[in-house]
Amino acid sequence: MNGFDFKDQVAIVTGVGRVGQIGHAVADALARAGAKLVISDVAAVNVAARAKEFAAKGYEVRPAAGDLSEPDVANWLVEEATRSFGRLDVLVNVAGGFAMGPIADAGPDVLEQQLAINTKTMYVVSRAALKAMVAQRSGAIVSFASVSALQPRAEQAAYSAAKAGVVAITRALALEVRDAGVRVNAVAPGTVRTHDNRASISGAGVHWVEISELVNAVMFLASDLSAGVTGHVLPVSHGES
Repeated sequence: MNGFDFKDQVAIVTGVGRVGQIGHAVADALARAGAKLVISDVAAVNVAARAKEFAAKGYEVRPAAGDLSEPDVANWLVEEATRSFGRLDVLVNVAGGFAMGPIADAGPDVLEQQLAINTKTMYVVSRAALKAMVAQRSGAIVSFASVSALQPRAEQAAYSAAKAGVVAITRALALEVRDAGVRVNAVAPGTVRTHDNRASISGAGVHWVEISELVNAVMFLASDLSAGVTGHVLPVSHGES
């Protein structure tokens, strides 16, 4: 796909629950480029459906559902990859969620929820993946931040804070593991044209990012084409901040 080659590589992609969403598109692109997949989402029925869909296309895939903010689940996810395929080359942390509203109307529970599903999940799964990647002295982690982390927006305080945490962890972790041959980067999308976003966002002022544009950025950061890139947060936003 577009010059990307992941033959004989093993990739974990989180947030692969529903067709037409970002995780589904990333997983499909990696598999089409030759990767063996372990896919995960909190909803077991959705993960099973996606695994069945991918297997029908001839992809090598294993489903692994669970709450990835729990360290035991994250460790099991990585063990599923290494047990099934012998190694782990790529982790793409897509799993997350969005909340919007003024701080005056959003209690601390909103912040806690956003930190759990966006920041903690990325932290816990990345930490689990490093056990395999550092041991083999190679690997690439790509996580999902947001332009809202780089330029916070009104009524997105909790979401912006959570995604800012993803940025900070990405940059710190990249320094920690660069001598072990592991690269750690993130993408920072603008408003992506997903089914959910089209249903909830409207207006002539929306500058849509196409899923294919975002997928290509993820594939670049996960591939050997970006061998010298680590600790980078790549905006995919058509210049919008």
